[in-house]
Amino acid sequence: MRYALLLVTLAAAPALAQESLNERQLLGMRLFNQSCRVCHTKPQLTSVQYGPVLSRVSLGGNDDALRAFVANGSAKMPGFKYHFKPAEIDAIVAYLKTIPSPE
Repeated sequence: MRYALLLVTLAAAPALAQESLNERQLLGMRLFNQSCRVCHTKPQLTSVQYGPVLSRVSLGGNDDALRAFVANGSAKMPGFKYHFKPAEIDAIVAYLKTIPSPE
């Protein structure tokens, strides 16, 4: 019984979280899901995660540093300045600021 309740709760969590996001954060979530999620989340327990978990504390929580990193990338991550408009990068940063720091 507890297992079924946990599954129902987990299934409803993303929908509840989406309701509290503003339009800019929702856009950021959609863009993150399209282009970032593949490396920055673990799709299955047995899958490899390529990039670090991202949250409001990534890069010290510095918005400018997050924007620059998304735009310019690094040796291990492509930059997205030619893929996303500046407002879209801002939306991704706004979305990341809604994600609690990992345990």
